[in-house]
Amino acid sequence: MARYTDSVCRHCRRENMKLYLKGDRCYSDKCAFDRRSYPPGEHGERRGRKISDYGIQLREKQKVKRMYGLSENQFRLFFKRADRQKGITGTNLLVLLERRLDNVVYRLGFVNSRAQGRQFVRHNHFRVNSKKINIPSYLVRIGDTIELREKSRKIPTIDDSLEAVVRRGIPQWLDLERENHKGSVKSFPVREDLTMPMQEQLIVELYSK
Repeated sequence: MARYTDSVCRHCRRENMKLYLKGDRCYSDKCAFDRRSYPPGEHGERRGRKISDYGIQLREKQKVKRMYGLSENQFRLFFKRADRQKGITGTNLLVLLERRLDNVVYRLGFVNSRAQGRQFVRHNHFRVNSKKINIPSYLVRIGDTIELREKSRKIPTIDDSLEAVVRRGIPQWLDLERENHKGSVKSFPVREDLTMPMQEQLIVELYSK
């Protein structure tokens, strides 16, 4: 599987919005998007370029895919699963992405970014319902309890992240017991819980061609 190793700040500049891929740095004056809010590359500062309907759909798919840190194959598999479910395919897709364990530990504030969440999950720092789960794509269910491993509670990065979560806020569908380093899933997210500007219908149109 191809792995992106360049600066992730280029993703924000390419999509013309902050994707918050580097945690606290995105809120500081060091944010690359605030410094250079035009697309990367030699001709990034050129304006007035017309984008086709396909281009608009592609950019929306790329934005959401990069936001959650998935490869094209992973993202397509999530779309196929969402398409098989009852309800609105676009909403189903976003709910599935939000239920990923690496995203949930990020939403709860244990880590600064989804990329860091993937790393911590793979390194066995978390337990789900008291069981070791080291698969970032694991989908949480209603009633699941996500707990930081006892030996991992002294990691300074996690304490810093829990301090910073006040700025982001905890989604209504999750509950955090900060003193116990534990979180739980109260319900599945609804579309109104996802405040980042995403037009999921464009992704559905793109994959439906």
